Order: sequence, then C-alpha cells, then structure tokens
Amino acid sequence: MKTNTPDKPTSVIDTSKMTASERAALELAEEARVQAGPGGSFGGSLFMGRPRFDTILPFPAQSVEDEDQGDAFLARLETFLKNEVDPDEIDRMGEIPGHVIRGLAGLGAFGIKIPREYGGLGLSQTNYSRAAMLLGSHCGNLTALLSAHQSIGVPQPLLVFGTEEQKRQFLPRCAKGEISAFALTEPNVGSDPAKMETTATYDAAAGEYLINGEKLWCTNGVKAGVIIVMARMADSPPDRPKISAFIVEMDTPGVEVTHRCRFMGLRALYNAVIRFDGVRVPKANLVLGEGRGLKVALTTLNTGRITLPAACVGMAKRCLVWSTDWATKRVQWGAPVGRHDAIAQKLAKMKAETFAMEAMVRYVSLLVDRDKKADIRIEAAFAKMWGTERGWDLVNETMQIRGGRGYETADSLAARGEEPVPVERFLRDSRINTIFEGSSEIMRLLIAREALDPHLKMGGPVLNSTLPLKDRAKAALRSAWFYGRWYPTLWLPTLRGDRGVLPEFRGDSRFVRKSSRRLARALFHAMLRHGPKLEKKQVLLGRFVDIGAELFALTAAMAYAGQLVASGKGDRKDLVGTVRYFGQLTAMKVDRLFREVRQNADRDGYALAKGM
Repeated sequence: MKTNTPDKPTSVIDTSKMTASERAALELAEEARVQAGPGGSFGGSLFMGRPRFDTILPFPAQSVEDEDQGDAFLARLETFLKNEVDPDEIDRMGEIPGHVIRGLAGLGAFGIKIPREYGGLGLSQTNYSRAAMLLGSHCGNLTALLSAHQSIGVPQPLLVFGTEEQKRQFLPRCAKGEISAFALTEPNVGSDPAKMETTATYDAAAGEYLINGEKLWCTNGVKAGVIIVMARMADSPPDRPKISAFIVEMDTPGVEVTHRCRFMGLRALYNAVIRFDGVRVPKANLVLGEGRGLKVALTTLNTGRITLPAACVGMAKRCLVWSTDWATKRVQWGAPVGRHDAIAQKLAKMKAETFAMEAMVRYVSLLVDRDKKADIRIEAAFAKMWGTERGWDLVNETMQIRGGRGYETADSLAARGEEPVPVERFLRDSRINTIFEGSSEIMRLLIAREALDPHLKMGGPVLNSTLPLKDRAKAALRSAWFYGRWYPTLWLPTLRGDRGVLPEFRGDSRFVRKSSRRLARALFHAMLRHGPKLEKKQVLLGRFVDIGAELFALTAAMAYAGQLVASGKGDRKDLVGTVRYFGQLTAMKVDRLFREVRQNADRDGYALAKGM
C-alpha cells in the first residue's frame, strides 16, 4: 500500500493535459511544499471564510528577558552604525570598508540567530527582525550583506536541516564573520527550478559530487567563503528532476567568480555570477538528502522573507521622520505644507501603513519564536509582498513631499549647506525589495496556490482523470458532504466583533469576518466558473490575494495596538486613531478589489498583449 506523507504528497491536480515541462515543474513544486500543520494558519483561514482570530489574539508578546537581550545588542549596533558607518560613502564608492565588516563581526552581527554553542549570539527571530529594522533605517547595503548571509545563506539552512557535524563545521565560521551566500538563480532559470541547468553527479568511488554549471545574482558571492548551491541530479529524468542542496567552499578548485553585477541601487552589493567547473564536493556537504534541495530552499525562504519587510519598516520610519519634519518646516502659501490637505493625507497614510507593516513583521517573527515548526508560509509571503510594496510607496511619497530636495543627492545637499537627507539613495536601494527573494508576482501565485489548497485536496480528485473511477466517486461524496455544510455558513450574518481586540476595534473585526466570508465565496465561485483554467487567471487570483493581505494587515494592526496598550507601551488615543484610520483605508481598498473581481478589463488586456 502506498501512503502519502507530508514529505512526498501526491498532486490532486489533473496533469493529463499538461506538457512534460509543465508537469515536471508542478510535481517538483508540489513535492517541495511544506505541508500545513493540523491547525492551519490565520492567513489560510481568511480564504476559507473562517478567520482564526485565536491564532493572533491576543497578540503574541516578546518576553521581557528576550526583549532585554535584543535591546542590549541593538544599542551596540546603533552606536556602531552612527560612529563607524557612512552609508553615503559606501554608496559613492560601491564598497563596504573592511573595518566596517570587521566591526560588525566583532559585534556578533554575522551570527545573530546562530546559537551560542556554535559561537553566535543566540538571539530570537524577533530580535533579528528588530536588527533588520535598525539596519534598514540606516544602510541598505549592510542590510543586504547581513540578510543574505543569515536569512538565506549557510546559517539558516543548516539551523533547520543541517547535521550536527555540518553545524559544528560551518556555523562557528559564519558567526565569526566569514560571509556566506545562497546560489539558486541561473541565467535561464528564475522561479522555475524544474529547468535548472547546474548539475551534480555522484562519484561513488570518491564519495564526492561533481558540480557543473553557472549561477546568477548570487548576493554576497564576491565576498563569500562558503555558499549553499542548488543543483539538479544529473541522473534524474528530465520529467522528474531531483534538486539537491550542497555546501560549497568557495576556494574549491573549479569555483570561479566570473563577474560582479552592478545595479541601480545597493551599489555596494557583492552580487556575483559564479561558475562551477567539475567542482568536487564531499558527500558530507549534502544538505538533508538527494532530491530534497528545493524543500531546503523553500523552507529557508519562508523565514528569510521576513527580513525584507522588517528592513522596510526601518526605512519607512526614517522616511516618516524626514517627511514630517519637512512638512512642518517648509512654508508655502502662508502655512506649513503639512497643513495642506494633499500633504496631510500622505503623512497620515504613511503613518498608518508603517504601523501595519511593523505589526505584520512582529507577528510572523513571534510565531517563529513560539514554534520553530509553525506554518508561516502565507503570513511570511503576505508580509514580504505587502510590506515591500508599501515600503516602496512610502519612500516614493517621501520624495514627492520633499520635492527637489528629495531628488537631489545627499552629497549635493551637503555641498550647498543643507541637511544631507538621503531620500534619493533610499529610493534607489529600496526598489529591489519587491523583486528580491520572490517578486510580488511570484508571491501572489504562491499565496494563491496555498489559498486554493483546501479546495484542491477536496475537489481535485473528482476532476483528476488519472485516478480510478471508484476513487473519484468516493472523492465526489466527500466533496459534496463538505461543501454542503461549509458553503451555507458563508452567508451567515456577522453579528459580533471579537472580544480579544480593543472595544474601539470591534467594528473593524466584524469587517474582517464579513470580508473573509465574502472572499471565500468569491474564490469558490471563481473555481466553479473557471474550473482548471483558474490557475491561468493570475490577475484575478492576485485580487483575491490582495484582499487577504489587506485583511491580515488590518488584523495584525488591531492585535498589535491592543498588545501595546495592554503593556503600557503606547498612547491609546494615538494607536486607536492610527488603526481606525487604517481600517477605513483597508475597507475602501477591499471594496474596490471586490468590484474588480466582478468587473474588469483583464480579457481585453490579455488580448491586446497577445497581439503585441
């Protein structure tokens, strides 16, 4: 008897009409997916019309001891950044000075989450996210350096999947400041690993793997001493590729950095093209096992994605200070520009969205701290997608508010005797955030796949022509029983708010419940209307995802505000005003997205593009 396990699930999607390439990509992605825990997640529950407020209310609190540990490190890091780091000089020269890298290593900044037994600081995910916020408010290049090293480089994969021998060999080196990196993308492969061209061949006689291929845009690759490399097993069939993860020493014969990539922003990014020519890697450097590499990559990215919105929070807070300061000082037509409605509305929106961004980041980080195996796929993707997009909006609005002084470089402002506010640098550096570690478009597809998962598991076998008729009939009965009970509940009125939120937010929590049911209905109707073709309706699915993201952001903001009030860390009036205003923005945006689900120009747009 063949039993499905979380590590190797059977796809419930009918693959009979797919090309070999499409089938291989789908099956590879399905096998690598981390299966949801028994209780599911808040993000996933939104798409089923049953928001699990119990998972977010009350908002998880950071312990006093953990917060104190983080405060101590952040104080040292902030002092170092102020006294030793000139972000504009780093941007100007395109290099991070050696003394800065050595200083960060001395602080333990390369081993923030690495346990003390391996030479690291052993701090929590929450404190790591707080450090990313601080770095994001100061220098994008340093943020990228430390993030690529710890979030997706060698430390994170080994902490989750590494053997004890691998941890003891490599983690102390990473904690002391030896830079690491992650090599996945290739010149012809982005988000479709089934087409990976870098190969690994096992040499049984030598007990080694031979790696051949080329990797593109490997952040930190220029400076790295050790990296994680993803490669396709050479003996795996094209329609069933096996991707594996390897720890590769950069001084191994056959490893060559052929080019350092240069970009619009992050001008000191040590991003490389790396070629592997007959590179021999010991079998002991295989992570998790042959064919398990994509699981390593996707699991690593789930946690690693939190760093980007965390850095955006720091950037947004800095932008808010600059914008508010300028709106107060700059006088036009007899009044500070902040008193004019056009600018005042921008400032209010910036404040509300910054608070929601921080709430999302803190919630996902605290989930990881509470349970290392927590199902954070949807929440992390929400935070990454929504946070980086709002981060870009915020820095763009900052430039608009500061006008010519925003567009002018900090060096030029200083030369004229004005305050060197680096809005121009922040704008250039932040543009990549909606692309790094999964573009916004890929995030929407990833979340949409997870949102559809319960329906695919329930109704997919009914439509899967590759299954025996008997199995399809049983699946049809199960499906009818489930939907016969589930669907009518989506029309029940929402009468109450949730007691876990502040009384002022009861109406907002009712809105979330009501909108979640409406979202579940709309998604179900779209499945009935489009059938298997729904997966091709990426813009339509994106609207459903955006609705879910807005509801998650509002709920996180309500819960976080309540936690701050309860702990005496925030002014109740200010927090309530901020979140209530954000709730109004959310309601307007969600209403617009629902209208666009029913009435849009998608078909005409696709036809026009196809003609082009």
